[in-house]
Amino acid sequence: MMSVALLCVGKLKEKYWRDACAEYEKRLSAFCRFRIVEIPESRLPENPSAAQVASALEEEGRKLLAAAGGAYLTALCIEGKEESSEQLAAALAGLSVGGVSSLAFCVGSSYGLSPQVKAAASRRLSMSPMTFPHQLARVMLCEQIYRAFQINGNGKYHK
Repeated sequence: MMSVALLCVGKLKEKYWRDACAEYEKRLSAFCRFRIVEIPESRLPENPSAAQVASALEEEGRKLLAAAGGAYLTALCIEGKEESSEQLAAALAGLSVGGVSSLAFCVGSSYGLSPQVKAAASRRLSMSPMTFPHQLARVMLCEQIYRAFQINGNGKYHK
């Protein structure tokens, strides 16, 4: 069974976001070993300088890469490729057929992801040209991963 990790910077503060992720985590248990790993967000002052942001991203990036281990890494970032649900499903199926047994999706802080994480990623994925709160993006990603497994399993959910 494939292992899928959602590596995120920061915690979900509101209960309804945590509940939504927990629901998808439960649903995904039928298809993969799914887990969400929260990396502490670096503390920054109210109006951080570019150097402070870069340093924080570097620190968070080291922690994300350590948590990813040897997993096939997908970075969620604005420079990433936009894909349909069907394209994501096909990509996951292709990885599985190709022998990949461990996937990790990285979601950065509101300042994004470090260049190190983007460089280490085998794929870069963008959810949309629109900007979403990171809490909502996390729930949306959980849903899309679940949808991809449903598509690959010929389930009715995705229709």
